[in-house]
Amino acid sequence: MVLKIAHAAITSILTPNHYTHVALVLAAIYALYTYSQGKKTTRERDLHGRTIILTGAFTPIGLTLLDTLARRGAHIIALSETPIDTGLPHLLIPILRQTHSNELIYAEHVSLSSPSSIKKFCDGFVKTENQRVDAIIFAHEYAVRGGGDGEKERKEASASTFLFVTLFLPLLLVAPAERDIRLITLVNPFYAAAAPRFTVLPPSSSPSSSPASPPSRKPKSEGLLAAEGRRALRTIVLTRHLQRVLDALPNNKQVPRTDGPAVTIVSNKKQRSNIVAVSVSPGVSRADVVAPLLGAESLVRPRSWRGLILYILFNPLIRILTKSPASALESVLHALFLPTPFKLAQSDAVERENTNEDGTPGTRRTPDEIEVLKPGALYAECAVVPLRVPPAPVPPSTDGADNDKPKEKDGKEEDDDGELGGVALGQAVWEEYEVLLKEWEKSAKEDEERLERLEKEREKEERERVERATRRASTPPTVDPDATTSA
Repeated sequence: MVLKIAHAAITSILTPNHYTHVALVLAAIYALYTYSQGKKTTRERDLHGRTIILTGAFTPIGLTLLDTLARRGAHIIALSETPIDTGLPHLLIPILRQTHSNELIYAEHVSLSSPSSIKKFCDGFVKTENQRVDAIIFAHEYAVRGGGDGEKERKEASASTFLFVTLFLPLLLVAPAERDIRLITLVNPFYAAAAPRFTVLPPSSSPSSSPASPPSRKPKSEGLLAAEGRRALRTIVLTRHLQRVLDALPNNKQVPRTDGPAVTIVSNKKQRSNIVAVSVSPGVSRADVVAPLLGAESLVRPRSWRGLILYILFNPLIRILTKSPASALESVLHALFLPTPFKLAQSDAVERENTNEDGTPGTRRTPDEIEVLKPGALYAECAVVPLRVPPAPVPPSTDGADNDKPKEKDGKEEDDDGELGGVALGQAVWEEYEVLLKEWEKSAKEDEERLERLEKEREKEERERVERATRRASTPPTVDPDATTSA
């Protein structure tokens, strides 16, 4: 009966004269949806035996990435904000192990809002013997932080990434030179809005020492999108400068492949260190970007009921125009699967790509014709983004000391690649992160001490209450002698 009523209603509205128009509209919607999902990677990589540490593993994009890596046999260490014996980790980890027949999936409880929790995990991991790390994916930085505590959460997300990198560097630097190690940081897509006016100065050139210089702190009137864009761009610049630091270390010599007819050496312009740091912008995802912007992260306890209603009403349009977590993941997988120049020279990737689908030899391709991962770059839509960032302003000189060393200045300019603001901007951002980390650690320590004092006071009050109750129970009742005599 219901089907008959529905058929009658549809046929009364949709006449045969409208079939062509409906087909064109559906085709246009499908084309728009396909375009909005972005480019898909054509790369693939065997991840068996690879150890990958994943932060933000239980966010929407983190869960999709966790499933994708588990399906490819990777050894995964997923970091969870909640205790691993309750909630999502307790439910999902056994399911992933059983579904993908991969027992090398583990979850660790690490609070990214606590420096002590991060240090405890990193110190324990680094000090353990025979530990291996092939990739660290910082997925917790991708989600948009809104609401009243948005500024605090943005600082914690940035500082936790910087703390992770600095604590893991000793382990990564002693790894074998032939090991391919990747540091992949996910950023939101609003970085482009902050690029034209992005300015940061090191603490030595802050307004306290140079009143004429622009401030390194963001203005209080900055909106949510501008704040998120600045955070993303600052992370991108930091990642590029981190690659410069890795390339400048003395233990970054490559190990040439000597089992072939000729020894292959990769140009230092392509890659100097076996550790590659890149930033990836997955794009506008409806779960990690649109929902937090509207305050509709949770259907049970949303941050904004009005935002939740808007998200539900416009959900069909949002699904057409924004990416799903699986589509947003493609650029991340592209950065994870692309061969590095070192690995391309040491492997037979060139020979494998020189074969046709039927197995017959194809046209020979040189390593220069094969796409490789660019160290320190920003990736979006499975390609390198040629982002232009203004360089850091030159602080005014107080004396003529700089004019006495023109050769050193010229040499520095020749070594400056100029990418993403150049060396000066990268150094300024690095120093800003150091200041941010110190402030965060100090604030977190004060919060922990305050909580510890409150806990001690609560325990003291509980002991006093128990003692009073014990004394009251052990004291015999008193008898009034006057009342006894009169009776």
